[in-house]
Amino acid sequence: MTNIIVVFPKLENAKSIRNVLVRNGFSVTAVCTTGAQALSVLEDYNEAVVICGYRLVDMICLELYDCLPEGMRMLVAASANFIGEVDREGIVCLSMPFKVNELLSTVGMMCQSLERIRRRRRQKPRERGEEDKEAIVRAKELLMDRNRMSEEEAHRYLQKCSMDSGNSMAETARMVLTAMRY
Repeated sequence: MTNIIVVFPKLENAKSIRNVLVRNGFSVTAVCTTGAQALSVLEDYNEAVVICGYRLVDMICLELYDCLPEGMRMLVAASANFIGEVDREGIVCLSMPFKVNELLSTVGMMCQSLERIRRRRRQKPRERGEEDKEAIVRAKELLMDRNRMSEEEAHRYLQKCSMDSGNSMAETARMVLTAMRY
């Protein structure tokens, strides 16, 4: 579930938006009245959607956006006068006054976008370090030498043991090396 931080100078406005989002199935992590509070909350997260007004107590939305850690998305709810000033890539704007369904569909779209990015990142194969590669090669060579396996058979053996044990292939290779006292 995507973290949502609501930041408005008036606490009652922030709470109203939080209540609308929560009633409609979103999880609001925090409600803040200043940019500094929001940045403090965001230190604990890798990604989040920040919903804020144009002007906060201690900064404007553009200053907050510049301070956001990577992986954060921003939705600025502001009057039409200010939306023209928030013309920056990566910031989604919602003209005030807005309808509840506009807010919900926009936040939903932003959360789906973060979820797609998260899914893609998980599916991307991890790069092995040199030590891991070396351990796998040595374990395969040992299996090939002692058990008369082909390179492909040794590789498949390490893969299967890795999947069965729930360990990475490099960990499995190190276990093979240790067990066979290489």
